Amino acid sequence: MRERTEMTPQTIGASRRWSMLALGVLGQSASALFVNGTPFLIPALRDEGLSLTEAGVIVAMPTLGLVLTLIAWGWVVDRIGERKVLVSGLGLLCAAAAAASFTGPYILLGTFLLLGGMAAASTNGASGRVIVGWFPPHRRGLAMGIRQTAQPLGVGLGAITLPSVASAYSISAALLVPAVMAGLAAVGCLLGIIDPPRPDTAHASKTGLLANPYRKDATLWRIHGVSVLLVIPQMTVWTFALVWLHDDYGWSLPAAGALVTAAQLLGAGGRIGAGALSDAVGSRMRPLRWIATAAVVTMAALAATSWVGWWIAIPLLVIASVITVSDNGLAFTAIAEIAGPYWSGRGLGVQNTGQNLAGAAIPPLFGLLITTTGFSAAFLVAAAIACVAIPLVPHDPESQY
Repeated sequence: MRERTEMTPQTIGASRRWSMLALGVLGQSASALFVNGTPFLIPALRDEGLSLTEAGVIVAMPTLGLVLTLIAWGWVVDRIGERKVLVSGLGLLCAAAAAASFTGPYILLGTFLLLGGMAAASTNGASGRVIVGWFPPHRRGLAMGIRQTAQPLGVGLGAITLPSVASAYSISAALLVPAVMAGLAAVGCLLGIIDPPRPDTAHASKTGLLANPYRKDATLWRIHGVSVLLVIPQMTVWTFALVWLHDDYGWSLPAAGALVTAAQLLGAGGRIGAGALSDAVGSRMRPLRWIATAAVVTMAALAATSWVGWWIAIPLLVIASVITVSDNGLAFTAIAEIAGPYWSGRGLGVQNTGQNLAGAAIPPLFGLLITTTGFSAAFLVAAAIACVAIPLVPHDPESQY
């Protein structure tokens, strides 16, 4: 059974809460750097003689490992607590990344990248539960929004460091970057994370906290469904924005890349703003419904203006980049609150698994759609899919935290 502490969310100091949030962001950023940053090694792998397909298979291994183990890590965190999962998971990630950096054959490289992705999945649910457990309800949305910036931070760090280190030194040297970051995060979590308090099993059994929340009603399933639907316009914009700017509007790749990077940074701010808004209105679901509606309108407008070639499509792309990522923290917070302290690990694992599977399908499927019908049609299809999410958003249930 997990460690107990006399601290409560009411008595713990604000500085301690924010320091644990910072450690959660660090750990999640290390995972994102490893999982989402390895594709930046494709040019270096091609320079070593691999085809684009072969390099793509290798850099996809961390994502495959992540998807395979998200729910399993959620089950573990429900059993043994957040601190042990963060420390062990990040330690294993450090070891796998270091092993990958010292391996020779590509089959071993892919194996260690797969194992690293499996370890990286540990941070998703555990870091989210630390925030929900220690921050009061009127601050959770903001805190979770800050935590959700870890992914763009990790991706941005990967874009800056991994290609340049691989080019200047080697792929092995580049893989030491996430290894070092994960190791530092593991030590930080060991020293600074405290498991949030939760009722003992006897009290939890009497109050229904041990009961499977998925059997009570369809609320959690509906939130998962909304998130899967909304990740489609998000991944459409993320995946094809650069090539759309280059092919349809004649932008150079460096200029298009700069705009996409700026849009990613603005998107991180959008996640924080959406979380703060949910705290202000006392609801996770109402802002989620507003964001789904805004995503439909923006993507439809982007499709129309792109079809006629108007310049306003470019700022609409930036707006869409911000709106389509702003729902992530709201859904994540709501699931942890609704599932409760004995089921939220698995709930967050299901949430991330669904989103990652849907996101993985976007590049090939929408790539085919764009090839046959063009970018405008792809943007319109993404808007239509997001439209289905609006009525699926449930009303705010009573929190169990």
